[in-house]
Amino acid sequence: MCGSEEQLEPAVVPCSVFTAEQETKLWRKIDLQLVPIVTVMYLFSFMDRGNAKIEGMTTQLNLTGNKYNLALVIFIPPYSCLIQTHVTRSLVIQVIRPSRQVYLLQRQVVWGIIMTVMGFVKTYPQLVGARLCLGAAEAGLYPGVAYYLTLWYPRYKCQYRIAIFAAAGNLAGAFSGLIAYALGAMNGIGGLETWSWIFILDGLATLVVAFIAYFVMVDYPSTARFLTAKERSFVIERQEHGATDEEQGAVPQIIAALTDWQVRQVLFSVRSNLAFLRRYGHYLFFGYSTSTSQLLTVPPYLLAAGTHVTFAHFSDKIRLRSPFILAGHSIALVGFIINISDAPSNVKYFGLFLCLMGGSSSGVITWLVLLANNLRGKYKRATGIAIVIMVANVGGAIASNIFRSQDAPRYILGIGLEIAFLSMGLTVTVITAFTYIHINSARDREELLQQQKGEKEAPKEGTKPIGDRALSFRYTL
Repeated sequence: MCGSEEQLEPAVVPCSVFTAEQETKLWRKIDLQLVPIVTVMYLFSFMDRGNAKIEGMTTQLNLTGNKYNLALVIFIPPYSCLIQTHVTRSLVIQVIRPSRQVYLLQRQVVWGIIMTVMGFVKTYPQLVGARLCLGAAEAGLYPGVAYYLTLWYPRYKCQYRIAIFAAAGNLAGAFSGLIAYALGAMNGIGGLETWSWIFILDGLATLVVAFIAYFVMVDYPSTARFLTAKERSFVIERQEHGATDEEQGAVPQIIAALTDWQVRQVLFSVRSNLAFLRRYGHYLFFGYSTSTSQLLTVPPYLLAAGTHVTFAHFSDKIRLRSPFILAGHSIALVGFIINISDAPSNVKYFGLFLCLMGGSSSGVITWLVLLANNLRGKYKRATGIAIVIMVANVGGAIASNIFRSQDAPRYILGIGLEIAFLSMGLTVTVITAFTYIHINSARDREELLQQQKGEKEAPKEGTKPIGDRALSFRYTL
């Protein structure tokens, strides 16, 4: 089995033995082994979100006033309330095998069961209780998988793969609309309405995916039996070429992440994250029939997924992140400006395409990869990723309460706040990029000065900057 605990000692094979064509084939081989299963896992964690509301759930459970929004919000506290929880889930992957970790497979079984049970709830308190448990079960998948992929791929091959994984959220928005439309024919079967069947079938499908994942998930490059000894050695060596500085222990790196200026900068921007956009895509279509609303959600989410992956591909190719964040924020900003106006519904529908395309391409994942590129040290990087995801999830709680039913159909409050957050994100992105440029330029000048002075003597032990503060390190823009 690929996930064997046995450590396979790779032969020490230099990278030069692989031609460009062989390297391309190797990464494609790894892609096919890793990316599909984690993407499907993430896809099913999103399949239950949004569509049940317009398939009769609010009526049957009497979700009047803000009850529906509160049911959404209750998912957030167990999902992202403690930094320590998310940090632990990212760090534990260092010592416990990913394919058998509680939060990657066993937790998927738990949330599959909970999602299935949600199809049988009959009262509002039961719904809230199920949502609370679901949040606890799903917590850790996103940061765990994002960090897991960084263990396999080098610095400038990572965003494309993480983008494919994250695009599952957009695909879920599209597929859930199609599935909900198809399941409309099951309304009344077994005494259950369509919304119940959405939860039940999604939950059962999640359990099937967890069963398959148990047999196909792979742990680390050093234990991957689907690779040859030469291939394992190559992947490990490529990681070491962009290796993190491990002169510090775990605790100093975690503290460094908590106080790092980059993490603070990113936190200001990720508040304009996709949690807003996923909610908004389902709020817009009130006034249309249920079947029409379900189908109208499909094209924007599909195009958003494609745009996200395309942006990530070129970002890795040219080794730049900031320009794509700026472009995505700008596109989304135009979309929200269109939708806050009193334009006709068909024009606002076009605006929704822009909102989802831009938000997907410049959202949390792009910032996460930028941070992963620029935080050196595996514990520091894992901690930074977990913190950002935790704060980004707060956007889900905010979105659940700013797109209020009483503000339909224009949702001035929600869209206005999203415009403000996107504007803030644009500003922070520019400031962060210029800060990186300034630091890189200063280090270039310092290195040149040392070379001109002929300074070859190493600094005294304890005085040399390490990690991403090292003179030799250059930030990715």
